[in-house]
Amino acid sequence: MEKLVEVSEPEIRIDFALGCKCRATVNLRSLIAASPVAFKVQTSSPHKFLVNPPSGLISPLSSTSFQVILKPQAQIPSTFPRSPSDRFLLRTAIASELEYNSSSDSTQSEIVNSLFSSIGHRSSHDIKLKVVFVGPFLLRHAVNNRDCDSVRNIIKRQRSIFTEFSTREAESLFRVAKQLPNNSNDMVNILIEGGLKVEACTEPKDVKWGSKGWTALHIAVANDRREEIERLVRVKGGCRWLDSRDKEGRMPLHLAASKGLYESAKKLIDSGAQVDAKSMDGRTALFRAAANGDCQMVKMLVEMGADPTLTELHLGRSALDIARAKGHRVVVKILERGEAVLHAARRGDLQLLETLLEKGAATNFCDQYGLTALHMTAIKGNKDALMIVAEFGADLECQDGEGNTPLHMAVKGSCAQTVEVLLNRGANVNARNKKGVTPLSISKFLGHEEITQLLIDEGAVLSVIPSNPSSPPS
Repeated sequence: MEKLVEVSEPEIRIDFALGCKCRATVNLRSLIAASPVAFKVQTSSPHKFLVNPPSGLISPLSSTSFQVILKPQAQIPSTFPRSPSDRFLLRTAIASELEYNSSSDSTQSEIVNSLFSSIGHRSSHDIKLKVVFVGPFLLRHAVNNRDCDSVRNIIKRQRSIFTEFSTREAESLFRVAKQLPNNSNDMVNILIEGGLKVEACTEPKDVKWGSKGWTALHIAVANDRREEIERLVRVKGGCRWLDSRDKEGRMPLHLAASKGLYESAKKLIDSGAQVDAKSMDGRTALFRAAANGDCQMVKMLVEMGADPTLTELHLGRSALDIARAKGHRVVVKILERGEAVLHAARRGDLQLLETLLEKGAATNFCDQYGLTALHMTAIKGNKDALMIVAEFGADLECQDGEGNTPLHMAVKGSCAQTVEVLLNRGANVNARNKKGVTPLSISKFLGHEEITQLLIDEGAVLSVIPSNPSSPPS
């Protein structure tokens, strides 16, 4: 029989504590548009559990819930998180056959029970629900008993568990784990990688935790703890953590991009993280975001200067290649718009250039030589195109593969007007490329008197002219 309802979770997770009632709520959503759906909940351990309500009706395409109540227990579960002896069966059936009359003496519960008694199991869709016991009480118990597997499985099933710990409780749990004999390091690593926030273990040291080799910044990023990220990159020596690598060569930015943590990723880049850094597999943060189809992350990374042409190690695919292979069309368009801006700038197509930039295309996208749209318009002497790109926030000091800024290119392009536009917008008149050459040195060598005077008026200085006079400074 077809599925009639959708259950919020495949397991009933009960936050366990000794000597008190413990509750878990299960949400149901009807998948049937034409008729109500009847449900009935049965348990293998009626002496331990109550269900409220144990049965009911769900209106077409509507939602409802029931609560599982664990009676006060005097002992810790013999096994956890999974409880092999405790199970629930959720029976569901189309309720169109019900002749429900609001004036009837029978309750809805009685009518639903009557329905299931009459149809047996042939016309019902049954869903088995497992029981798991989680929560801070059992986590502390498992830590004290050096039960690494239980600790790991509780954290896996309850990722938010550490939000329930105060700073003092977290510190206490951390100290207990550190003092355990034999496997203390394993226990500490599981807790830290799982998200335990402990000030004592996140001070700016070169300590790496766990099998993954994470630093405190890796851990803060993996758990999207933005205030902690802010603190770690601000403390003395903390900025070096931006480029710290785990055992797979991943930096914190790689984790943020993989997990879609936009704000954390942006903070890392604003703090100085290398946007194009590669992990051991050759993948950049942009590659990971493109593979995930994360449009927001891809757009931000491209705008922050990420290079979509960089390729991974094994298959040689770029971010654009992987986005195309996985059918992430919007991501492909975001990445391709950067290329389109370059082509429009190269051709001097002012209308297309402005249209692309108005629709959010990246201004600082560069080709394999590091050339951006601003470099292109500068060397071609296209003042109008250069002004359009600059108006949309292009970086005046961006450098190509040889370290040349747009001002270097404008001088090489022999166009005084583009040089003047860049200077008026605040371009660094004494910028040096990788060979230490300034724009004035190029202008002097090429004999551009008007451009030379413009540069000198803005305080330009010479750099060393190469000994070979037959070729201009590069």
